[in-house]
Order: sequence, then C-alpha cells, then structure tokens
Amino acid sequence: MADIGGEGDPLVIMAHGDDIGLMVRYIKDNGALVVTNVGGLREEDATGVICRLHTRKGHIYTGCVRRVHSCAHVRPDSDNNAPLNYNTNVEFVLDEDVKCRQDVLDLGIRVGDIIALDAGFHMNNGYITSRFIDDKACIAVLLGVMKYIKDNNIVCKRNVKAFFTMFEEIGHGGAWLPDGTKDIIALDIAPVSPTQVSSEKKVSLFAKDSRFPYHYEMLTELVEAAEKIGVDYEIDVFTPRYGTDSDFAITAGNNVRHAALGPGTSGSHGYERTHIDSLNNMYQLLLQYIIG
Repeated sequence: MADIGGEGDPLVIMAHGDDIGLMVRYIKDNGALVVTNVGGLREEDATGVICRLHTRKGHIYTGCVRRVHSCAHVRPDSDNNAPLNYNTNVEFVLDEDVKCRQDVLDLGIRVGDIIALDAGFHMNNGYITSRFIDDKACIAVLLGVMKYIKDNNIVCKRNVKAFFTMFEEIGHGGAWLPDGTKDIIALDIAPVSPTQVSSEKKVSLFAKDSRFPYHYEMLTELVEAAEKIGVDYEIDVFTPRYGTDSDFAITAGNNVRHAALGPGTSGSHGYERTHIDSLNNMYQLLLQYIIG
C-alpha cells in the first residue's frame, strides 16, 4: 500500500501481484512430482514449460511440467486421446538425478512447495508477449503513474492510494480496503476475443463482468476523462467467467463506488499478449483521472 498524496474522499487503485502457478501435491515413487494449480492455470498452459521449484528452505530447482507419457512415439493407445489432468497424467520432472521419492526428499523438497513458470517475455513491433501479463502489465502502469507524480511533485485532486493486492487470482483480492475508502478502481486485463470490442492497442473501461455492473456514474467519469485528452478506449462487458479486485471489495460488504479498467489483452492464464499503445492509453487515462 502506498499513499500517493492529496486530501479528501480517498480513492484506492488496485493491481494484483499474485502470479498463478503450481504447488507440489505429492511425490511419486519414481521421483516425479504430482502438482496442483494455484489460481486458474489450465493443464494445457502448464505443460511443456520450464519452471523453478522453490523450497521452504530457500533452495531453487529447475524442471519441466509434462504429460506422464510425454513421448508420442511410445505413448499407450489408451492415453493417446486422454485429456490432460493434473491428478492423472501430468507431472513435474526435476533436472536432478532422482530415481525415487527419497531422493526428492533428500533435496529438501516437500509437499506445498511452489513451482513458478518461466515468463517467456518477448517484445516486438510494440507487441508484448509473456505469461502473466495479467496482472504484471497493470502493476507496471500503476508504478509509472506513481513515479510521474513523485518526480513532478504533483498534488492529486483527492487522496489516492496505490494498493498492490496479492490474492486476486485465488479469489479474495480486494476484500479488505483501507478505512475511509470512497472509490476503488481495479486495474486488470481486458480480454480480447471475437465476442468483445476490446483491442490490444486500446484501454478498456469495464461496464459489467460475470458478477454485476460497475458503478454507472464512476464509469461515466472515466469516459469523460478519456475523451478530454483523446485516449483511445473502448467500453466492454466481460462474461461469463471474469471478475476483478473491485468485485471482491463489493461482495465483502464495502460501501464504495467501484470501477475497473485495463489493457486489451489476448489470452489469459497462460501465454498472453498486449501492445505498448494499450498500456500508454491506460497510463494517460489514470493520470488524467487522478490529477486532471
């Protein structure tokens, strides 16, 4: 939590820092690891990815998530068309000489250890591709806004707090808010698909998601701020499986106005892509809304 300054009617701007990943669920007799997902990481988005396993003692081991019968040339016919499933045919294989469960235990690896996927960051022609742009891109924009305000000794029109939540991906990110909060804005990705109007080069303002509509007047204020400075934006509705930190704040019983906005992004919970223009539009809109 960072207080950016200003007086009166506190506004909290939230971006979540919890990447999704995996956790060790069980150590198999052959030294491979059964894993469970943390957050909405699908099996198909985890397999074939280089990862780092973090032990509770601070040791880091590399390895790969793969199908149990990973080689198509010798895969049993019975498993050939079986869907990927963490419980049955997906495993994490260590880059270590382990042949049995005890070998793994001797490395200090235990059930509950976290496995982090390599981000695979790439940028070309303004397009940014990486795992977990949701929500690293929004964190970057919010930090940029904070830096601009500090470097230029700007006083916000109202009190503004930056809140980096850590639990949005697992379901309770914005449930707690600082005392006195009047308004909240969640920064989150705007999914791009054939059924959406969001664009990878624009900032999206959220009208509704799978839970309920966002605050009508607050959305109107954001639209007016965007149009005042010529920000390239869209208003979009995200259903049937989408929510933000703002939703958790409302369902927890906080009496606040709530809004959400974010960069148009292709893909989610796997390998995702946005464009620097979208991040810049988002950055300009936030600055206009909080400092005028």
